[in-house]
Amino acid sequence: MPVTQERSGTAPETPDEEPGPGPGPGRGARALARIRAGLPRTGLAALAGLLLALAFPPFDLWPLSLLGVAVLSLLTRGRTVRQAAWTGFAFGLPFFLMLLSWLRVVGWDATVGLSVVEALFLAALGSGLAVTSRLPGWPLWGACLWITQEWARDRLPLGGFPWGRLAFANTATPFTPLAALGGAPLVTFAVALSGTLLAWAAVRATGRGTDRRPVAAALAALGAVATMLAGFLVPVPTAPADTVKVAVIQGNVPNPGMDFLGRPMMVLNNHAAATEKLAEDIRAGRAEKPDIVIWPENSSDLDPFSDPLAYRRIDEAVRAIGVPTLVGTLVDGPDEQHVQNEGIVWDPKTGPGASYTKQHPVPFGEYVPFRDQLSKVITRLQRVARDFYPGDHNGVMQLGPARIGDVICFEVAYDEIVRDTVDQGARVLVVQTNNATYAKTGQPEQQLAMSRLRAVEHGRAVLIAATSGISAVIAPDGTVVQRTEELTAAELTATVPLRDGTTVADRVGAAPEWTLAVAGLLACAGGVLLARRRRTTAAGDAGTTTPADTATNTPGGASTADE
Repeated sequence: MPVTQERSGTAPETPDEEPGPGPGPGRGARALARIRAGLPRTGLAALAGLLLALAFPPFDLWPLSLLGVAVLSLLTRGRTVRQAAWTGFAFGLPFFLMLLSWLRVVGWDATVGLSVVEALFLAALGSGLAVTSRLPGWPLWGACLWITQEWARDRLPLGGFPWGRLAFANTATPFTPLAALGGAPLVTFAVALSGTLLAWAAVRATGRGTDRRPVAAALAALGAVATMLAGFLVPVPTAPADTVKVAVIQGNVPNPGMDFLGRPMMVLNNHAAATEKLAEDIRAGRAEKPDIVIWPENSSDLDPFSDPLAYRRIDEAVRAIGVPTLVGTLVDGPDEQHVQNEGIVWDPKTGPGASYTKQHPVPFGEYVPFRDQLSKVITRLQRVARDFYPGDHNGVMQLGPARIGDVICFEVAYDEIVRDTVDQGARVLVVQTNNATYAKTGQPEQQLAMSRLRAVEHGRAVLIAATSGISAVIAPDGTVVQRTEELTAAELTATVPLRDGTTVADRVGAAPEWTLAVAGLLACAGGVLLARRRRTTAAGDAGTTTPADTATNTPGGASTADE
């Protein structure tokens, strides 16, 4: 892979330039030389990707998110499209391997496969950064391209996978309040802009000759700091219109990992028994009676509508506590090949009522794409006996005195699913989750961080109910009021605000994301057109160059694509 240097006043050298007269190394030797020359840049890119991963939970070294962006911007600046694509991939692969290491519970092949797919988006980002680095104001266009990359990765393939968004590393930082203005995309944009401005400052501070501009470097650095501190100027609405007393039940599981369920009824009995114990404490005066109770995803491991014993066990626990309870369970149907992941409102008098079915099942975890073909090759996929059937409506339901917006597990990572519940009148957000498969891997901490950002984005309290942890009560400003430890039976009781007001982010919806993403694409188009015009101009100048002028040109300058 060729390594080029930007020089002013020298003729551009194309990557495929033929050697001069006389014997020279063969194609293989030249290719090997290019690879060796590119190793330092590749190594730096991989190191920067690992540093970016450390910005996310469970490490939470969020300033490294700015450093990761800055280093990638510098490593791709002025490179060819192919060179920058490789640099982006070298940055993205170790980043995702470390970030998604919790998938090792399923298998390292799953970790590597998903990381490779996600790293391809970073490869495209690298190419875009290289193209736009030749434009005036390139730090702005580079920040827009981070949004373009996240926009695509959140949706493709198979519905997308939003893990690793810059915003999810900044859920308790000076950038966080920006979520109330433009949601997660605006937080990502601000983080990326701070990083690209730091890169610009480094270029101006270390340049040679006229490229070295200390004043410009200082102004760029100040711009990065100002972008970071802008969040402190954003009001985060938290005033309640009403309150509700809630109890969150974490019953725990018998065996964390792939076989967390244990014997039938074990997980259900854990949650029913914990609820009945709370009811005893209330009758004895040791606890205050809640208005509502929240059980997690898969808190019933059997379908209560097809298993009378499961129905009776849930009903006994709900009647004991005496208040409406949100129960997470798998429900058979709508046919023999499918099952539905649901949250069901269970009333102590009338039994099951309104329900929400998870809209975004996880590919290969909750359903198998191309099942007939892949199951023959990857026999492990046969563990997913039936595909999850997606729901067709949002999770807004009346649970006692509270109008809740229910989202299930990974759905908290998708902007539109959470936003839709608030748009339809949810006054408090509920995240029912089952992280038992990934206990003690860092995944529960990453999901907790996403929930904190959603609280600020929508100005709503967030209640996380997890089978084995981490359950939490999060205030509308993103503060974690209470949380549980993993792999423990626990309960949380709190009085949380119910809010009717909406944030600016709620009102503008996806407009900031689309605007910034399209701006990044247009900047790429502008960079391509500029490069073509320069090549055309250079070709015209070459046609009028005299032999004497040609003799004075020496190779070693930037490649044509680097101009």
